[in-house]
Amino acid sequence: MKNYILALLFIVGCYFSVSAQRLAYVDSEYILKHIPDYKSAQKQLDNQSAMWQKEVDTRFQEIEKMYQTYQADQVLLSAEMKKRRENEIIDKEKAAKDYQKLKFGYEGDLFKERVKLIKPIQDRVAAAIKEYAETEDLDMIFDKSAGVTLLFGRNTYDKSSDIITKLGYKVGTAK
Repeated sequence: MKNYILALLFIVGCYFSVSAQRLAYVDSEYILKHIPDYKSAQKQLDNQSAMWQKEVDTRFQEIEKMYQTYQADQVLLSAEMKKRRENEIIDKEKAAKDYQKLKFGYEGDLFKERVKLIKPIQDRVAAAIKEYAETEDLDMIFDKSAGVTLLFGRNTYDKSSDIITKLGYKVGTAK
């Protein structure tokens, strides 16, 4: 009986400690869509990415043409000439892959540009969320658009619009 009472007290204590926590959630994608600087930065990144992708595609098309020409000329080439042309194609392909990695790889130019343009905006949003949490005496704020899975959330706990307002933007202007 004593163990039963202790277990019951433990469960009741856990309930009250959990129920005392104040929670909210935000949708960071929704918030970012309301920030003109973010939209501008994203458009700039998309344009830069498209330009670099076009350059990468052009390089690989040139390699494909070189290979097709090599295939057509192969019967007429000496062993030494074949080897030289094969090496040219391999070197050009390696250079194209290196260029692609330089632009799009982990910590490549696109990644660096994204950090330069987007991170300051994300930092402003994070600071606004932190300030909001402190002002409203919230214990936790979840981001439903990030890696956290939010299976259910009452709209009364969604504080995304409050964060947009805190950042100085008008709610409902995202496109």
